[in-house]
Amino acid sequence: MEWQAHNVLDPGHGLPVIADVDVAVVGGGAAGVAAAETAARHGRSVLLIERYGFCGGNAVAGLSGTICGMYLSSEKNRNRPEQVVWGFTERFRAAMAAAGGITAPQRYGLTWTVTHDPLVWREVADRFLGDAGVRLLYHCMVLGVVMEGDAVRGLMVDSKAGRGVVNAKVVIDASGDGDVIFRAGWNYTRGQDGTVQNPTMIFRLGNVDVDAFLNFWGSDTICSSRVSEMLADRNGNGYDLPRAKIWIFPTPRPHELLVNATRLIGRDGRELYPGDPEDLTEAELVGRRQVREYARFLRDHIPGCENAFVNDTGVQAGVRQSRSITGVERLMNEDVVGRRKRPDGVVRSPWPIELHAGEKPKLEWLHDDYYEVPWGAFLPETGENIVAAGRCLSAEHEALASARVTAQCFGYGHAAGLAAATAVARNAPIRSLEGEELRALLNADGARLDG
Repeated sequence: MEWQAHNVLDPGHGLPVIADVDVAVVGGGAAGVAAAETAARHGRSVLLIERYGFCGGNAVAGLSGTICGMYLSSEKNRNRPEQVVWGFTERFRAAMAAAGGITAPQRYGLTWTVTHDPLVWREVADRFLGDAGVRLLYHCMVLGVVMEGDAVRGLMVDSKAGRGVVNAKVVIDASGDGDVIFRAGWNYTRGQDGTVQNPTMIFRLGNVDVDAFLNFWGSDTICSSRVSEMLADRNGNGYDLPRAKIWIFPTPRPHELLVNATRLIGRDGRELYPGDPEDLTEAELVGRRQVREYARFLRDHIPGCENAFVNDTGVQAGVRQSRSITGVERLMNEDVVGRRKRPDGVVRSPWPIELHAGEKPKLEWLHDDYYEVPWGAFLPETGENIVAAGRCLSAEHEALASARVTAQCFGYGHAAGLAAATAVARNAPIRSLEGEELRALLNADGARLDG
């Protein structure tokens, strides 16, 4: 099926102008919420456009359920988490903790993560955005870009009320899929030779005896080799269990587990691309069926789960990777494995390369260290008045398998929002802001990149 990809309007488009703001943010996931709140908190008029009726992106709609990427991995200090990512990430985590919506750190292999309540995530986002004065447009999709030469002047938005244009001095593409870059017709990449990491369908399991479960499972949220062997033995033997390495997390809710187990490939065995609606639809159909199979396996074979039931699945399949912008700079695989620090680094990441492809994901740990993501990875090589934030950053395939997680996406939004606010205040192009200066501004705003 052929689709119209690009949709560029000139300033004489003739559509009604529904808003005229300093900063327009596309997408209300971790990066979008951070970007919108930061820009508004620094005095700019901000509109956030989100297709669902709530914020959260993959964290909520995709039910990823954890904030990965805050803590170092270590073979030496395995009994205590060491947090190295702060700024907006920590502000949001602390607010969810105050609302009773997040767990203490949980073991994840050689590092740690925390699990959150998706409803509390939405409520905290609403409060953050409301307190900062962000205007929200839920139930809206961006269909096109208003451009004058290479400069973005606004966005065409579609809703049940019809179509209109949002004029903006700066646009932040926090769609996760680089939707604005795509509509503008600018360059992007798709994984490794067009193949991206598998999407997943995460689910919540209720009515669990969590103490009995943990007594069997252990403290590590990644399953043991014993469980992997059980899954492999039973796949095709009464069950459909295509992945034998799975993750299960206790949640802030009593008697509940968050389960990340599915491997979503086409029914014909092909890899699926979430940027194609037919592939994404198939992922969701396959995913919901797999959820029932994994839930049945857990009830039949895992202590504490005997009377469990599926509370919910993600509203959509969880997307790990789709489009990556072609940026002024690119986060390289060697930057990640080499733990590269740089004066223009605006976000830290200690998260391992966690490459989801095939029956078992590849994990490459960054022991007792982290790397930094450069500002140029969020600036498209073409275009003015626009910056990306979130998992669509410019990155090589395996680098993105580390850089895409929630704590870092909060950080990308923090950087993009602060850069947009600064550029508007100076009446200067956003790409004129050097990474070194943005790093200093982020430190002044709590990011703690140098301490």
